[in-house]
Amino acid sequence: MSLTNQLVIAEREEVARGIRALLATPLIGERGSPETFDLIRRRREPIRQWFDYYCGWTLTVEPRLGYARLVKVRAAADPTRPARRLRSGRAAFDRRRYVLLCVVAAELLTVPVTTIGLLAGRVAQASAADDLVTTFDGAVRAERLAFVDVLRLLESYGVLRTADGDPESFVDDTTAKVLFRIDATLLLRMLAAPVGPSQLAVPADDVALRFEELLKAVSHEQRYGLSSGRHEDTPSASDVQRNLWLRHTVFRRLVDDPVLYFAELTVEERAYLGSPTGRQLLRRAAEQGGFVLEERAEGVLLVDVDGLATDERFPDDGSNAKVAALLLLDALDKPRTTDYLQKATAKLLKRFPRWAKTYRGKDGVRRLTVDALAVLTGFGLVRTEAELVRPLPAAARYTDRNEEAP
Repeated sequence: MSLTNQLVIAEREEVARGIRALLATPLIGERGSPETFDLIRRRREPIRQWFDYYCGWTLTVEPRLGYARLVKVRAAADPTRPARRLRSGRAAFDRRRYVLLCVVAAELLTVPVTTIGLLAGRVAQASAADDLVTTFDGAVRAERLAFVDVLRLLESYGVLRTADGDPESFVDDTTAKVLFRIDATLLLRMLAAPVGPSQLAVPADDVALRFEELLKAVSHEQRYGLSSGRHEDTPSASDVQRNLWLRHTVFRRLVDDPVLYFAELTVEERAYLGSPTGRQLLRRAAEQGGFVLEERAEGVLLVDVDGLATDERFPDDGSNAKVAALLLLDALDKPRTTDYLQKATAKLLKRFPRWAKTYRGKDGVRRLTVDALAVLTGFGLVRTEAELVRPLPAAARYTDRNEEAP
């Protein structure tokens, strides 16, 4: 093999690795991931072209500032991927933490350096001045814990850098000395919305009543010529805009969701994906991204054998819920009621008495069943309809196996 061919193959592999790394982690900093950032920096142009062509997503790479940001815009909100607390269990952010995240981010824009005490005071003052936000009370431990969870999340993104001290110390001691440096440029890159919320000019009292409408408004992308999110409602849209929308809509779901079911697509989307052009682009995108393409009668999925393109894995013994989810698939040979699955969960806990101790208390069986079903739903393996849980075709990938103890 000639040197030229070796260089071409090496570049192709690096581009594929960069694409999959950004799909798992849309914000990559030089400080936290120097090797991955360097790869993306060197191969940024073909990586940027891949995301722009197939998904319509913008990739910004700032070599001097040391970060790469992929702005992933979805056609609909996805409640299965919340911000998570960087603690054992990785619980999802609750409403209070999201509110504090917004207030903290606003306050961080005004200063390049701050202490945790000063920041807490500014957050308390800002929240007290807003009639719709509950005032932050630093004297309450639960409030300090939520506040530190927000700071740790921003720190993981590189927005905050701890110059001195440990943010965790503030949970137990309000006089803790912690010094932060703020990257305001990176903070501004955090919001992945084509339309800034401040541009909507909606009275605060109307936000709760019009939330779904406003969510669509901040996600509106003018280049597709859409007025309502559907081309049938926008006769003025050109064929070029329609085809661009179809391509980006299909590929966004393909690379961002565990599996793409044809039944969940519109007639136009299914026709596009089934056309010669659509099939050709599907195979080309998979090859360039380093994926193995699996095609079935029910749908398609991109398999990353290296596990780079996902922030969550299944099967995985990283949590009791994931183990229970895998074991419950054996009970889902056909649609089952949640009551039936709770009984199956109870049998698992009885069979393996040393496993899942945190679910042994009151209501533990129900909680473990709910958590396990959330895992299966998130990975596109089941769908819950009222009290009935239906297995989806992709679940068959995991059912033919021997059950082992957790």
